[in-house]
Amino acid sequence: MGRVSGRSCIVTGAAQGIGRAIGEALLDEGADVCFADINGEKVAEVAKTNQARADQHGSKITHAAVDVTNRDQVRTMIAHAVDQFGKLDVKFNNAGVNKPMNFLDVTDENWHFIMGVNGLGCMIGMQEAARQMIFQGSGGKIINTASIASRQGFDNVAPYCASKWAVVSLTQSGARDLAQHDITVTGFAPGVVATEMWEEVDRDLMKIGAAERPGQAMEEFSADILRGRVAQPGDITGTTTFLASGDSDYMTGQIVMIDGGMTLV
Repeated sequence: MGRVSGRSCIVTGAAQGIGRAIGEALLDEGADVCFADINGEKVAEVAKTNQARADQHGSKITHAAVDVTNRDQVRTMIAHAVDQFGKLDVKFNNAGVNKPMNFLDVTDENWHFIMGVNGLGCMIGMQEAARQMIFQGSGGKIINTASIASRQGFDNVAPYCASKWAVVSLTQSGARDLAQHDITVTGFAPGVVATEMWEEVDRDLMKIGAAERPGQAMEEFSADILRGRVAQPGDITGTTTFLASGDSDYMTGQIVMIDGGMTLV
């Protein structure tokens, strides 16, 4: 039996990167997983690719296209997962965006775009998941994706840093309010992870003159990692599966750093 056997989970931002890895690791441990993403075609292909993995571990798999800033779409996604799996036990609010801009060049549009997905999207996901869990009456787990940027500000990604600080605050606020319903709220904070998002950030930093060559940003950001290398998505999933499992039942309101020792707090 896997650590999350029989648990029904939703993972947003699951078409690639950390989100996809989280969902796949949950399948390997026996969970039923809804892979959700704003890119409907891509997340459908991810689900199709993972059908054999689900079958191997006795898990169910489904997918949903969702804009996490749209409450109606989030409700529809949750209703779909509950229809497929019968319940909702674990909700990962993982969808996130970044668009680097030099501090003095940050626009209102840039701020609202990043804060909308990373901040408002997290809050909506928490609220709607909690409502479903309260309706079921059996508790649950809400798990949010923060970042090293939630512990330290960086000059070229100020709105992203602010949005991830918001995730930490929402995690703590949700933990306090939802404890009465036996719902725990935790989060994890990755550091430098080799994903498609980092590749895009790398290109954007070159466009704004903050880096001169491909890979420079990742090298500079990761120079002080105590473990001596950047993370792969699989380095994150041991912790995320733990947070989704019964092993973390006495933990709430906490953010677990998974950055290889880059930021010591």
